[in-house]
Amino acid sequence: MPRSGRLRNYINEIAESPRIEKITFIPPFIVLIVEIILIRHAIMIEEWYIIVLTTILLILSAIEIILVFEEIHDHYQRSNFDRILTIRLDDFVLERKKKSVKEVVEEFIQTHPHYNKHRNEIYHITCQIMETHKEEQLEKVLEDVLNKFIRRKKKMTVDDTIKAFLKKYPKYRKYRAEVYEKICQIKGETQQ
Repeated sequence: MPRSGRLRNYINEIAESPRIEKITFIPPFIVLIVEIILIRHAIMIEEWYIIVLTTILLILSAIEIILVFEEIHDHYQRSNFDRILTIRLDDFVLERKKKSVKEVVEEFIQTHPHYNKHRNEIYHITCQIMETHKEEQLEKVLEDVLNKFIRRKKKMTVDDTIKAFLKKYPKYRKYRAEVYEKICQIKGETQQ
């Protein structure tokens, strides 16, 4: 393993990068090898214009490899930043129990001022996190309410149960598919 920490980090980033990014390394290295062979041959036959032109192409290939390295590094840093920010925001939302996205964003930036220039990312990630928490909470509540409702109305078919449930609890109308799925699960468990 290389002693240089930066080189070791680059190797780890390349190892963790997607397959398509790894594949982008193959053509520049093939071209680099071909150019080395051409330079060696041109030196042996002493064709100076071929040596000069091939050396220029060799330098361009090396620059291309460096640029691909930098692109992978930037992509990795961005992914890592987003992952860490999402984890921090999720923990923050769970701790604070704020009702609005604006409150969460403002308080998070006050708590972590180094994220101030990333306000847009914080806003979008907070929206996603709060929506996920809302859906999880809804699923728990829906399951509890459905269990109680079905215990009282055991003899009804699934379709009749859905109609009666949505009539009694109209706020769940936009979650009709989830209601149907839960009712089928609960009725299937009680019939077995």
